[in-house]
Amino acid sequence: MSTNQYPMGSGFTAASTALDVVQGIDLSGKTAIVTGGHSGVGLETTRALRTAGATVIVPVRNPEKGRSRVADIPGVEVERLDLADPASIDAFTERFLATGRPLHLLLNSAGIMGVPLGRDSRGYELHFATNHLGHFHLVRNLWPALAAAGGARVVNVSAWAHRMSPVVFDDLAFEHRPYEWILGYGQSKTANILHAVGINARGQAHGVEAFACHPGSIPATDLSGWATPEMHRAMGNADESGNWIIDPERGKKTPQQGASTQTWLATDPRLTGLGGTYGENTELSPLIGEPDGAELRALLATGQTPPGVVPHAVDPELAERLWTVSEKLITR
Repeated sequence: MSTNQYPMGSGFTAASTALDVVQGIDLSGKTAIVTGGHSGVGLETTRALRTAGATVIVPVRNPEKGRSRVADIPGVEVERLDLADPASIDAFTERFLATGRPLHLLLNSAGIMGVPLGRDSRGYELHFATNHLGHFHLVRNLWPALAAAGGARVVNVSAWAHRMSPVVFDDLAFEHRPYEWILGYGQSKTANILHAVGINARGQAHGVEAFACHPGSIPATDLSGWATPEMHRAMGNADESGNWIIDPERGKKTPQQGASTQTWLATDPRLTGLGGTYGENTELSPLIGEPDGAELRALLATGQTPPGVVPHAVDPELAERLWTVSEKLITR
């Protein structure tokens, strides 16, 4: 486990926004890629990085839709990328590498949540394929540009739901166990954290550091479509009239607040040397004990998400095992 996995005293709070954390940060001359950077917390991350002077590239499945979403942010480059399609990942990364630009910041913010059991063209479960394998493939291909930056950061957006499931190596695709979306999503979010641990271990010789984070519960985004209005009310995300409840101390955040942690992890110079860690509420998280499944489901049903990261998500041996498995899966 990382010896740095404890709060560092960032000076920010659960209510801080992405624009708050880039105050005084100069990213002029830096290039950033933000997957999902046209929507929700990704959009607000794009906005903050551009405000700080970075060149920001937003890869999306539908470039026309992406351009309309970032139209009020001058200078954003929009490219085509489908994280569930290996050929699309290869095409995007080939185009980027051909420009010769170093890549200083890679924020893996895109993802899916709450989908019924489905599989990509290779037969992999969709949460795992999109949220983890797509980003794993992306990082692998972009490694030359990250290494060329002379100091790069990768941030994987995970979630509190990593506590719901470890990576089940014996049945990644739910071929031999009952499928529940929260288990598929939780497994993929654990994989996002382990991936960051693996990147950081490999990146030390190349000036590449990696982090993972939980943005908070952000109901006012495209990702919230999996839940019914009744579910949102039960989890404390909405009141009886359907209005979103914003309470950052309880993890209920605006997209601007939700974007703060990933933006902070990507840009704060005080985090240099602290890679391989997980953050939330614009702070590094404490390491807590392995969860009790029944207690977790009760917390999830009421929307209670106390801070912390669990051992199965930051174990370096599990990170190495996942790296080896992922390499094999994306090269089949």
